[in-house]
Amino acid sequence: MISQDSIVALATPSGAGAIAVIRISGENAITIGDSVFRSIKNKSLTTQKTHTLHLGHIVDNTKTLDEVLVSIFKGPNSYTGENTIEISCHGSTYIQQQIIQLLLRKGCRMADAGEFTLRAFLNGKLDLSQAEAVADLISSDNEASHQIAMQQMRGGFSNEIAKLREELLNFASLIELELDFAEEDVEFADRTQFHELLNRIEFVLKRLIDSFAVGNVIKNGIPVAIVGEPNVGKSTLLNALLNEERAIVSEIAGTTRDTIEDELVIGGIGFRFIDTAGIRETEDVVESIGIKKTFEKIEQAQVVVFLFDSSEFKVSGLKLKVELEKIKNQFPLKPLVIIGNKADKLEENEIENLRNEIPEILLISAKEKLGVEDLKNQLLSFVNTGALRNNETIVTNTRHYDSLLKALDEIQKVKFGLETNLSSDLMALDIREALYHFGMITGQVTNDELLGNIFANFCIGK
Repeated sequence: MISQDSIVALATPSGAGAIAVIRISGENAITIGDSVFRSIKNKSLTTQKTHTLHLGHIVDNTKTLDEVLVSIFKGPNSYTGENTIEISCHGSTYIQQQIIQLLLRKGCRMADAGEFTLRAFLNGKLDLSQAEAVADLISSDNEASHQIAMQQMRGGFSNEIAKLREELLNFASLIELELDFAEEDVEFADRTQFHELLNRIEFVLKRLIDSFAVGNVIKNGIPVAIVGEPNVGKSTLLNALLNEERAIVSEIAGTTRDTIEDELVIGGIGFRFIDTAGIRETEDVVESIGIKKTFEKIEQAQVVVFLFDSSEFKVSGLKLKVELEKIKNQFPLKPLVIIGNKADKLEENEIENLRNEIPEILLISAKEKLGVEDLKNQLLSFVNTGALRNNETIVTNTRHYDSLLKALDEIQKVKFGLETNLSSDLMALDIREALYHFGMITGQVTNDELLGNIFANFCIGK
């Protein structure tokens, strides 16, 4: 699959800016770059050392396109493992296009999505899970997702998988060797040590699989549904959390007819807040559709925030408890935060009564922004960030998760075979399957369709 073409693409975001970076990679990258570059000191790029910078101009015959800075990276000591140059030019979209079109005429072709990173993988600069982490790093928009992507890109996950695969491969070799001496009834693989290894692999796989529950929500943001009756302050709370007027607020019950979503980073973790239509009996067709959507959003949410007007508890307390029980029974596994809004209107005895009636209640005033920080801290407590703090490997990629599940299934088959004295040839088949799924994660086992699907999600210049 390794192409000898020289590819070119804009490595910085499209549009005008102070500077833009145009990247070329391939066997002839430096030669092509040299054909359009005129150094201010009359240097030839082909004779310069790797990892050096050179000031000059990009010229098209006698026409000067721009003053630029060219970086040289000679293979294999480059990101792609190939000869690479990066042209830092002024950020005019016209200049960018003129330089790229010139390079295309000189023998480059436009890079496909993710082709620079694909070449890095094919040339052994990155394994597949590290290559995928590059895309995650580019798209990370909070501290937690950035930390996970960096840990994976540095090879934390790869190293853990590679170590397990190597140990299993060693035992697999001994099991396979026994098959060659089947008639002599000899054992080269110590069954006790093999059982211990399988237990250790099973433990690590289960830990990695369990980490996906945390990793997936950190990567994609934790959805939080804000629900309750109409006119209790759900939209005011959303605005207070976001510190901006994101949702329309009015005294008219049922103002929010559709769900409104926005994101907020709390303690380095991304939360996606969903302001829903107020839950009540209504004959308004549009509002009833919004209420139906509310329950759909509760189904999709990781956390549910139930909001009520604490100043109306004397009147509607019984109805409130019935509504709460309905949500608890319908969604028993979802963390539920019960919030009494408009607490600034309460007397001390009313506050005490509320806490007695609903011990887990959090009292706030969304309008006055009182207690909002307490809510943020409570939401953060639902996220298991211990693994992050300890720099443990956290799985965020669905493809990796699927391969880990399949590998665990095969390891458990091998364990069962070992405990029931299954013949070595049948155990060897299950071991090979487990090794296959390990290899799918790091790219030791790949196919063109898999690589096409992975790198199609990259930006062009990466």
